[in-house]
Amino acid sequence: MASRKGGSAGEGMRSLELELEKMSVEQLKALKEQTDMEVNLLHDSLNNIRTATSRLDIASTALHDLSLRPQGKKMLVPLTASLYVPGTLDEADKVLVDVGTGYFIEKTMAEGKDYCDRKIKLLKSNFDQLIEIATKKKKVADEAGVILQAKLKQMAATI
Repeated sequence: MASRKGGSAGEGMRSLELELEKMSVEQLKALKEQTDMEVNLLHDSLNNIRTATSRLDIASTALHDLSLRPQGKKMLVPLTASLYVPGTLDEADKVLVDVGTGYFIEKTMAEGKDYCDRKIKLLKSNFDQLIEIATKKKKVADEAGVILQAKLKQMAATI
């Protein structure tokens, strides 16, 4: 697209407009479809990050709640989202952390909380970067759509 070596955002948008105006109707349609698809994929990724962040927040809260329970306390242990079995809290200072693809690592309670906090921080950083990218892509798609509509109106007027 537009290559910017500096300057303001306004200059970048103007050079983008000039590049888009040089494109044919077919090229504009293809560009708009592609950028719309990319924006939708980015929104899906943003939703996945929100879900993962929410799950990590819940896990961090669960770790905190677990640390407050006394050893030997009877409780229900979740095996799945809807299946719980009775259990007894044996060691409240050790937890198993799911690090992905079926691997678990034994950590102390503090290390488990730290793991959750670091993952949440990373996800929030990725979320902010994706928002920025999605916003730029959306502007390109919108600008391509405006120029495409103008070209189609111009073509219709000449017929």
